[in-house]
Amino acid sequence: MLSRSSFNLLNLDDYSCVIDRPRIPRIMTVPGIISEFDDEDNGGTNYRNFTPNLTAGRRIVVANRLPVKARFEKETNKWVFESDPDSLVLQLKSGLRPETECVYVGSLPVDIHPSDQEEVAQILLEKFRCVPTFLPSEILNKFYHGVCKHFLWPLFHYMLPVTRTQGVRFDRVAWKAYVSANKIFADKVMEVINPDEDYVWIHDYHLMIMPTFLRKRFHRIRVGFFLHSPFPSSEIYRTLPVRDEILRALLNCDLIGFHTFDYARHFLSCCSRMLGLDYKSKRGYIGLEYYGRTVTIKILPVGIDMGQIESVKSSPETASKVGELRRRYDGKMVILGVDDMDMFKGISLKFLAFGKLLEDYPELRGVVVLVQILNPARSQGQDVQEVETEMQTVARDVNRKFAGNGYEPIVLITGAVSTHDKVAYYSIAECVVVNAVRDGMNLVPYKYTVSRQSNPDLDKVLLGNEPEANREAKRSVIIVSEFIGCSPSLSGAIRVNPWNIESVTEAMSLAIMMPEREKEMRHEKHYKYVSSHDVSYWAKSFDQDLERACKEHFHKRCWGVGFGLNFRVVALGPNFRKLSVEHIVSSYSKTSSRLILLDYDGTVTPRGLVDKKPSKEVIAILNNLSNDPKNVVFIVSGRGKDSLGPWFDSCKNLGLSAEHGYFTRWNGESCWESCGATTGDVGWKKVALPVMEHYTEATDGSFIEPKESALVWHHQEADPDFGTWQAKELLDHLESVLANEPVVLKRGQQIVEVNPQGVSKGVVVDRLVTTMQSNGKPPDFVLCIGDDQSDEDMFEKISSSIGSGIAEVFACTVGQKPSMARFYLDDITDVIKMLHGLESVSIHVSRHSGFHVEIQT
Repeated sequence: MLSRSSFNLLNLDDYSCVIDRPRIPRIMTVPGIISEFDDEDNGGTNYRNFTPNLTAGRRIVVANRLPVKARFEKETNKWVFESDPDSLVLQLKSGLRPETECVYVGSLPVDIHPSDQEEVAQILLEKFRCVPTFLPSEILNKFYHGVCKHFLWPLFHYMLPVTRTQGVRFDRVAWKAYVSANKIFADKVMEVINPDEDYVWIHDYHLMIMPTFLRKRFHRIRVGFFLHSPFPSSEIYRTLPVRDEILRALLNCDLIGFHTFDYARHFLSCCSRMLGLDYKSKRGYIGLEYYGRTVTIKILPVGIDMGQIESVKSSPETASKVGELRRRYDGKMVILGVDDMDMFKGISLKFLAFGKLLEDYPELRGVVVLVQILNPARSQGQDVQEVETEMQTVARDVNRKFAGNGYEPIVLITGAVSTHDKVAYYSIAECVVVNAVRDGMNLVPYKYTVSRQSNPDLDKVLLGNEPEANREAKRSVIIVSEFIGCSPSLSGAIRVNPWNIESVTEAMSLAIMMPEREKEMRHEKHYKYVSSHDVSYWAKSFDQDLERACKEHFHKRCWGVGFGLNFRVVALGPNFRKLSVEHIVSSYSKTSSRLILLDYDGTVTPRGLVDKKPSKEVIAILNNLSNDPKNVVFIVSGRGKDSLGPWFDSCKNLGLSAEHGYFTRWNGESCWESCGATTGDVGWKKVALPVMEHYTEATDGSFIEPKESALVWHHQEADPDFGTWQAKELLDHLESVLANEPVVLKRGQQIVEVNPQGVSKGVVVDRLVTTMQSNGKPPDFVLCIGDDQSDEDMFEKISSSIGSGIAEVFACTVGQKPSMARFYLDDITDVIKMLHGLESVSIHVSRHSGFHVEIQT
């Protein structure tokens, strides 16, 4: 049973016992404008002028397993350790700079008694630069077998636990163990990290929420994550009860890596559908904007350690094994399979296809042998037993039907097989079949390709002194499932649908009958790719992108918000501040000619409401502000005048600017005026409207909003992915048909808009300020609030052209995001609260006319 202490899972900032620094609050608690010299992060350290050496730090590589082998010697009663050359986390060091130090954090494959743990940890650190995480047995079992292997692993491989015999249902207690394990790993990183210099590289689905623990403690920590399994489509992933927690944890990284575009696309789709995040591609890099931080997405399949395979291939031990295998299978053609024992490798389907091959092509009986090497299962349970039973049954049936005269069609090799033996089998196999129904990467085809490359030592064993020895060895055929990560990179492979037994059978037949020259050409194509995209190339590329993704860390102000696993860091520019109610009220009360500009949707009224009319509270606030003779108050919106006019008829002194400034009404008594463009010059609508109607018909949930001056295509009710794709297509289509028209096309928040040239909210600002100046009342206070891209025109105009001539200027965006504005408010509630503060001053002044009111801050 788990102890009570292990359930203290969401106290994410509980690192005071590791590093003696002040505890960081869970949420931002400092009111008002933060001082230029304050910084909540890292115990109040001021990083404004701090520029760390971004490439000098160590790489702390975190994985579920440490890259070491362990055995217990009874003679000495001691644990003995050695490096594991097959470990990917050890191999990746070859891609880093020679002077870069790596520290490895992970668990051991053996259970160490608590009394020996301190001594073992010291040995591993001194000899192997390894920091072991000793997980309690009850946590380890629920973490690894309960969540990782029997819940996340099947789900990420597209298997839903729809029945009791298929997968394991989500278990909240096991999930708490998963969180506990991730926190233990994070604690170990905290023991060794220098957060100002080091980089953390986390591997695979076992540690997906670990970035949240790290980011909670050090807001500017540099974290990369690489997922070595598939990432499922959003339809599968959304069934996870903890889907948001995992997504937000991954987004606490700076760089997230995937093997293929499909996996990355699925992740981005989940972020869009569940968190409302859109990605952007810039100069070849894919980035997600997340609370002011850019999370970079990297797509690059991992490679193999070429040096290791070449070394093993050239060893006498391998040469001896090759000679033995050549004699054993003399006169026969070997088809090879090397797979882990799990339900997704499609081993039984491979055997069925091979059985059909022998049935359809009798001449191949006694000639072709399928050798299947079975790696030990990485987990235990009924699913593994069922897979093994089914596989054994199919193999037995095929052998019973076609065996004879010393010929065994399917040869099963179980138990631990050394790397030397595997390379020997690769070397003598004419074809390798990787038939997985779903797999993250699978490096078997890469290893097979390198093993089949010409090697003088092996050539003597394989072909003796034959003159064509060198050419003969440089050939290979790969049959690969289209559902595994390495498939896109193997352009010369025969791709198959493993569920289609007939297609796999035909692929085997094609591989056997293929001309030798064709085999050589396919081999050369594969070898060129595999040799140039090895593990060193992969690690170097990821490391360089991680450095690039983190280079802006110390140029932004950071603080944490949110509780538990929903914690995230807000990272904004040094001049971007939260607008303090006390500060703006103080400035407001001291000025006498004020201009207040407010966007409508998303600023004073929430988006997504069916009833778009302003609330009674908003009407009352705007009335009180606009009735103050010192104020000029305007609603500046993209909405049409036929909507805005009736909604605000009760606000007699309120100005309205509709359709981004195309129409303006100075108060309730005046008429609507149009800007410089001629209202009748909308002939382009006859061209644009049919195009928009076509996309509306083709995109369920979309609609057209016609305006007098503009046309707007909305897709907020459409499928997020499809709506975005259609919006891009529509924009391209409109740009081509309206190329010679006097219009401007814009992509906004779930809209595509066509406006006349010379119309923008920035122009509105210019007109209003010019009018106030010509009336002898130049503004000494300007407040401008908006929430979307169209409002950036106002912010830019205020900051660039008129900001220097006005005493108090407040350009404020709604939401914490990159903006031309210098200030932000979190949401509409903050906007209303701030307007209430200004309203109270105006009401107080009107009741005490002639008296100056001082607001204490």
